[in-house]
Amino acid sequence: MSVLAVLTLLTAACTGPGPSPSPTQSATTAGRYPWHTGIVSTTFWVGEIFDPKAADGSQVMSTYDSQWMQSYGGCDGVVTNGCKTEARTQAKGYAPTSMTPKENPFYLDLPYDDVNDPTAFAERASVIPWANDPGFAGNAQNRSFSYMKNQWVRIRMGNRECYGQIEDAGPGQYHDKNYVFGSNDARPVNKNFNGAGMDVSPALNGCLGFSELDGESDKVDWQFVPRDQVPAGPWLKIVTVSQVK
Repeated sequence: MSVLAVLTLLTAACTGPGPSPSPTQSATTAGRYPWHTGIVSTTFWVGEIFDPKAADGSQVMSTYDSQWMQSYGGCDGVVTNGCKTEARTQAKGYAPTSMTPKENPFYLDLPYDDVNDPTAFAERASVIPWANDPGFAGNAQNRSFSYMKNQWVRIRMGNRECYGQIEDAGPGQYHDKNYVFGSNDARPVNKNFNGAGMDVSPALNGCLGFSELDGESDKVDWQFVPRDQVPAGPWLKIVTVSQVK
């Protein structure tokens, strides 16, 4: 067994109950970036057709990848009268059962499209906290580069903690900077889907232990996290590195 496999088996972050944050490392203070707490999260998946009449009603493409389904490797679920979601299990590393992803199955979206939304694009270099960090600086006017795509997010629900990469924007809003980047735990501007402020993939749904496969009642805490602070886990088996397509 490889060292990576051993580390994956040993990691407790996504396998259920773990230690509670200490008083000095609470869910609202730990880490470089602020926590966002009690955020309603829904589930979406590559290949989903949510509303074929809506401009953002299909997950065949994402805001950052016009061929998202092809890049990912196909339907992130089961093909039965369309692309349907499915429950994910720890035994299979929360991976889909009917296909092998080419990109990270631990993906999510947040309501800030820094490439296609005019407001977000105009302000992104001054709003996104890491925009001037090495590897990001100098791309403010580069529409082939996203500061958001592939960025890591740490997500907690109860005593479970999992990690995923941003691969789309939403739900419902595309330049909600006060919620996404603010330090005052602002509520999402979005009022649809029970006020959801995040969509997560089926892998994250299973990893976090959502009560519903495709509901609008589960609430999470989340924060951005630098890549070098992402611990070993199934979310590192495949890491998405592609930029805007």
